[in-house]
Amino acid sequence: MTCSTHPQEKTLKGCCAPSSQRATNFSGESQILSPTEVRPEIRERMISLEGGTFLMGTDAPDSFPLDGEGPVRPVIVDPFLMDAYPVTNDIFQQFVTATGYKTEAEVFGWSFVFWSHIPASRFSSLVEDTVAAAPWWCKVSGARWNAPAGPGSTLEGLKDHPVVHISWNDAQAYCRWSAQRLPTEAEWEYAARGGLEQKLYPWGDKLRPDGEHRCNIWQGEFPHHDTADDGYAGTCPVDAFPPNGFGLYSITGNAWEWCSDWFDTEFHRTASRNNPAGPPSGTSKVMKGGSFLCHKSYCNRYRVAARSSNTPDSSSSNIGFRCCR
Repeated sequence: MTCSTHPQEKTLKGCCAPSSQRATNFSGESQILSPTEVRPEIRERMISLEGGTFLMGTDAPDSFPLDGEGPVRPVIVDPFLMDAYPVTNDIFQQFVTATGYKTEAEVFGWSFVFWSHIPASRFSSLVEDTVAAAPWWCKVSGARWNAPAGPGSTLEGLKDHPVVHISWNDAQAYCRWSAQRLPTEAEWEYAARGGLEQKLYPWGDKLRPDGEHRCNIWQGEFPHHDTADDGYAGTCPVDAFPPNGFGLYSITGNAWEWCSDWFDTEFHRTASRNNPAGPPSGTSKVMKGGSFLCHKSYCNRYRVAARSSNTPDSSSSNIGFRCCR
């Protein structure tokens, strides 16, 4: 078990989700029939975005060049629709009820859970192993989307939170059912910027304008103590904070969001800038937006231009997704 990091980085991406590196013969997606039209209730959750040219990436001093965040370049995206919110537990439940789908965490029997979310009284019995370079990530048998902290946990009070423990393969299966798709990284970043040009966050350059929290991230000393000054020590309702200029909620913080692109740190330098879709192959998929575990002292990847990656079969208690069309 390893945490997904760039090989040249000397420090661990503390808030990023670890790579599961499980078997690759998962075939759940092929069991889902893809409808030809999106259903009205799904369409109602989507925002129409005009597209156009925007400046993607960043060369800011606090960026991570080894992640391939730069250089800043003009990119064109065509008009598209995007979910106003990440897919919630309630919505994912509808998918599971309709299809009988089982996530990879369920098929393989385990997923990663952040250490402080595991009941102390059951820690020794639930935790099978920890990630050597990031011992706060615990392998928990029975952890899955509807038991996010492992056996005995439920979705009570979490229906409007982003569904987590979702692999890229799981997200693809959902998209086939909903007649949607995952956004490209370029589409995601265009949408997250909300019409602002080269700002650090979806709302501007200040993390807390007027002292107000605008996203769900870590406060305190990572990974030992989260003060939860923003009101949350785990995931939060997808509408807990104001939307960006395009009307998109929870686009940074809360839970990482999968993109369709294979991850590469150099491909974009010479690739087409007209609706770029990433390299044709790879070993890990792009994730954007950061999560409730992100903290500036470790990774600072809740910035709009920040990027991370994980293998398509990986799942953890801070990875979710939203869809576009």
